[in-house]
Amino acid sequence: MSAKTDSRKLLGETIRAYREAAHLSQEKLAELADLSRNFVGAVERGEDTISVEALVRVAKALRVRARDLVSNL
Repeated sequence: MSAKTDSRKLLGETIRAYREAAHLSQEKLAELADLSRNFVGAVERGEDTISVEALVRVAKALRVRARDLVSNL
């Protein structure tokens, strides 16, 4: 597994943990962040790369700072 794949997987796991802690479904997070549920799922599984803009929208929807989502990368 490449470092890029590891980073995507770790970021996805972090987003999932914050989402679950906020008691949000993938669908609700996607709605709040104005993203598709399929994209949110792919990001959480580490299958897709997320842009900075989308990361900020996810962070706002989760009511955390974007840096909180990437601090463990």
